[in-house]
Amino acid sequence: MPITRENIKTSPKYRQISHLLRRAGFGATPGEMDRYMGMDYSEVVDELLNVSGTSTMPDDVIFRMFPEYHASLGVDACANWAYRMVSTDSPLEEKIALFWHGIFATGNDKLNNPLVLLNQIDTFRRNGMGKFDDILLDLSRDPAMLIWLDNQTNHKDSINENYGREILELFSMGVGNYTEEDIKECARAFTGWSVKNAEYMALMGQKDSIWPYSRISWHYEYRQDDHDYSEKTFLGETGKFDGADIIEIICRQESTARFISRHLYNFFVEDEVQVPSWQEVPPKNPEAISTLMDAYFEHGHDLNKVLKVLFESDFFKESEYKKVKGPAEMVINVLRLSGGFEEPSLSMIQAVDEAGFMGQLLFYPPSVEGWHTGQEWITSGSVLDRVNFSSARLTDLSSPGIRDIVNRVRDRCGTDTRPDYVIQVFLELLGIIEVSDMTSDLLLEVCGGENSVIDTTIGSFDVMASNLLRVIGSSKEFHLV
Repeated sequence: MPITRENIKTSPKYRQISHLLRRAGFGATPGEMDRYMGMDYSEVVDELLNVSGTSTMPDDVIFRMFPEYHASLGVDACANWAYRMVSTDSPLEEKIALFWHGIFATGNDKLNNPLVLLNQIDTFRRNGMGKFDDILLDLSRDPAMLIWLDNQTNHKDSINENYGREILELFSMGVGNYTEEDIKECARAFTGWSVKNAEYMALMGQKDSIWPYSRISWHYEYRQDDHDYSEKTFLGETGKFDGADIIEIICRQESTARFISRHLYNFFVEDEVQVPSWQEVPPKNPEAISTLMDAYFEHGHDLNKVLKVLFESDFFKESEYKKVKGPAEMVINVLRLSGGFEEPSLSMIQAVDEAGFMGQLLFYPPSVEGWHTGQEWITSGSVLDRVNFSSARLTDLSSPGIRDIVNRVRDRCGTDTRPDYVIQVFLELLGIIEVSDMTSDLLLEVCGGENSVIDTTIGSFDVMASNLLRVIGSSKEFHLV
């Protein structure tokens, strides 16, 4: 019997909550689903949005096991963030940080100081679901961003337009909603927004030594004597604006509301065309974008409230499997399912490297534009890396999470069980609700055909379970979200 949407007997509530946790987090383990199923859908949304007292692996535990992490060298810093994503009980906090990392893409290949990137990610955790005005203000004072886009060289007598251009083009409004003169006036408003002791820090970067204090974190500094206090005209308004005034004007624009709404839709609902095409290509769901824009203005640019509208909307609830999992998202999903990361391990560095082979090495975006998403995650090379990684992790029955899944299948299926029901339970526990006929046929073949009878209580069932998990991890459906 084909395993299709119509004959998988999963309750609508289970489907909705499972879908929510795939999008607002990194998928749910069976144990997490047990807890969430005792709540209403709206209660789950509220818990995800209202983060307080997050429990995750503490930095001191990581540093004790791996002192080199404290030095923040290269991919070690990415692994530090990965531990947070795997072990957190507030998954949306980490997911929103990943969302902003893709938009406010800042690269260590230029900074050569991962510690300040970890600080930037922590800022996204704290304020990433707050008022958009505050998010942009924090970003404009973030040392990693200031160095990344050269604002420490933006002086009142010699402006550098780099940050002034990108805050409009890539961070808030999008191409076509401002003029070249607006860029210059924006850059003038951000003169004096710099890092403390920038010249010394540049010399330390050239020296590139972690001794005796590890990498030294940079700090924001406002240099009054280097700020242009003269009158400026920006987006049709005139005044002696500074950067905070510019941000306030930006956040009032309809184009900003549309730009942020489309980013939220693309990340949480459905893959859109790439951002450079947004000026020419209309959104897939204009009504959804309009709904999110209305929420943006109605709630004073508060993204927490906008996300609540998004997660409780019909267009979100009906968007199952309309997105391709990003590499980091897929890797963290597999690691959370497999478990075994109660203590730091070198395997986390290997997992982060694997995400890089699939096309997304955290802290190393290909450009200031960030990563292209959706179907562009899938190439002939990345598919092989994805399948190898997911299959290897999901078939390791010694992993506590995978052993728990197999034990749950045994408890629910027992003896003399139809193969389609065994497959259904596996899919449900892995957060997959619907598979194609091709995937269904492969899974039934592993079970010995649709007319076979399966005894899940015998020891040899482990072999069948491992093979089923291998096929599921290799399936198209596992790599959609």
